[in-house]
Amino acid sequence: MLTLIENGKVYSPEPRGLQTVLLIGDKVARIGQVDRRAVEGLDLELHVIDAANCIVTPGFIDAHEHLLGGSGENGFSTQTPELYLREIVTAGITTVVGCLGVDTTMKTMPGLLAKAKAFKEEGLTAFIYSGGYNVPPTTITQSIRDDILFIDEIIGAGEVAISDERSMDPHPRELAKLVNDAHIGGMLSRKAGVTHFHVGEGDRRLAPLRTLIDDYSVQPGWLYPTHVERSQRLMEEAIALTKLGCVVDVDTVEGKLAEHFVAYLRGGGDPGRLTASSDASLSSPSTLYEQVRGCLSGHQFPLEQVLALVTSNTADVLKLEAKGRLEPGKDADVLVLRQDSFEIRDVIAKGQHRVRNGELMASESFLENSNRRITVLGKKAR
Repeated sequence: MLTLIENGKVYSPEPRGLQTVLLIGDKVARIGQVDRRAVEGLDLELHVIDAANCIVTPGFIDAHEHLLGGSGENGFSTQTPELYLREIVTAGITTVVGCLGVDTTMKTMPGLLAKAKAFKEEGLTAFIYSGGYNVPPTTITQSIRDDILFIDEIIGAGEVAISDERSMDPHPRELAKLVNDAHIGGMLSRKAGVTHFHVGEGDRRLAPLRTLIDDYSVQPGWLYPTHVERSQRLMEEAIALTKLGCVVDVDTVEGKLAEHFVAYLRGGGDPGRLTASSDASLSSPSTLYEQVRGCLSGHQFPLEQVLALVTSNTADVLKLEAKGRLEPGKDADVLVLRQDSFEIRDVIAKGQHRVRNGELMASESFLENSNRRITVLGKKAR
């Protein structure tokens, strides 16, 4: 199918001005002037989207979601349910990366892989990390390197816990082995091979990662720590790591993305080395979109700088070459946002409409032959 998106202001995420976007199948074919009559003359199925008074951006990439739900750290009854397709696409997320946390017993790697494959069948792009908080890591093939090498969906290791009471407090040598294994797996398979670190509230903060860099010849670009917004000192250490070549991530659980972004920029952080993720499990994937929207509408950040937090910056650190930018040859993952409010109007994932004029067009496959009614509303959402 051919899709023409006309009359919209394109951000790739860099501003491109008023342009037409042509999608052919699951790829971006052209951005610029497009002869609509010539396209119509091809006698192929054509869908035209009028994006007047809208901006057109890449689909969001969420680098940290607990696709199987949260671990339930206050007992079995506090485990959270798995995430569903509609929660993700209505948040403008077209690429998601799943992970396990403290629980790698009931929330399993095979289960996480199956969930990613299910999302792929439903039209999303889905990847996962291998492992969890624990070291040695829980894997599928008994090897982080082999997981990355031979399982398409696995692009790195994580989320490995440091500076946290739930961490296994691994010896630096053991941690360096894990990071190197992930890097080599990525190098051999043309994947990111990064290790995604959960950084807790402990006093050591990012010291374990500095030890890896200083004493074990680990390259900063192999490390991808998240939750670096927990304190001012942690943010300062994170900014120092970015100056060595590391990319760091802030989550949006607390609803303070703008505040954290200001602190990062004021501290001298490179805006190209910061990403934002939802950490969805107890919280919804929609928190990522709502926080990005808040930065766009309520603050004086450049539009392209905010969009990069969930598009090009994330694609770069995860080496997702077909993602994160609106350019010919990239995947046809596109958002159409209303220019005045930044409300999501259309979501296109790999060329397929998932949200059209604000209405959900996609549905979970298991519902087709089900008579179940599923309504879950958290108290904070009421």
